Amino acid sequence: MPLRDTLARVDADLAAGRVPVARQRLRGLVSSFPNDLKLRRRLAEVYRLYGDPAEAGRWMYLEQDRDAAETSAFEARYRTPPQRMRALAWHGPESLARSTFAREQLAAVRAACSDDMGRPVDWDTVPPGSKADSGRSGFACFLTGAGCLVAVLAFLAIWVNGLVALFD
Repeated sequence: MPLRDTLARVDADLAAGRVPVARQRLRGLVSSFPNDLKLRRRLAEVYRLYGDPAEAGRWMYLEQDRDAAETSAFEARYRTPPQRMRALAWHGPESLARSTFAREQLAAVRAACSDDMGRPVDWDTVPPGSKADSGRSGFACFLTGAGCLVAVLAFLAIWVNGLVALFD
């Protein structure tokens, strides 16, 4: 469906009070057109209707007239540069941004992420994590490993029990 038709549906959804549907349509459009700042702005407006300042700040992060409280909420939710880089969901070089402010913001986030990762990164190969992310993901990895170990031990117990029953 063409961009214009989808935006018309978004407007109709908002007029009818179907905010979740409008949000989903806009999320799809931003996913399809990640470098369109106008779509990001529209999505931020919908998140304001939800009362979600962090997500509004996420989608307004590349706009000079962004709200400082929303920006702070976004930065608090996405604390590390790799998390911010993934959250911004930009594709391609910063030069694709249509404003100087957006290009500067994108370059600053990418540079901070490169510093955090200890190697150069770009927008098309957003890193999966950072040193700062390792505390939480380390515990999650431990829980996953412990769960796998319990599952393997249970399987072995059933298998050994079956072998014993077979030869009795």
